[in-house]
Amino acid sequence: MSNQRADAVCCPTPPLLREPLSAFAAVDMATKFKALADPVRLQLFSAVASHAGGEACVCDISVGVDVGQPTVSHHLKVLREAGLLTSERRGTWVYYAVVPTVLHALSSLLGAPHGAEALAVADA
Repeated sequence: MSNQRADAVCCPTPPLLREPLSAFAAVDMATKFKALADPVRLQLFSAVASHAGGEACVCDISVGVDVGQPTVSHHLKVLREAGLLTSERRGTWVYYAVVPTVLHALSSLLGAPHGAEALAVADA
C-alpha cells in the first residue's frame, strides 16, 4: 500500500493514460516511434542523445554499429525525417543533434521522468 502512495507522489499519470491522443498527435507520435522501432536506428539515436555536447558527427556515432556507412546514412535520414534529429553539415562531416522538445514529448507521453524528476526517481 505504501508503494502505491509513493508512486502517486513521484510519478504523475502519463498523458497517454489521462486522455486520448488527438488524431494529429497520434500520427505524429506513431511516426517517431516507428522510426525508433528499428534496433540500428534506436542505437544511433541513443548514440547522438548521449554524446558529449549534445551533438555528434557521423564518424562518432557509426562506431560500434554493425552496418556500413551508406546504411548508417539511410537510418539517420529516417530519424531526421521523423523529426527526431537535426543535422548540420560542417566541411565534409554532418553533425546530428536530438530535437530536445521531441525527446521531452516522448518521455512525457510514456510517463518517463526527465530532468530533475529523473534524478529524484533514480536516487529513490
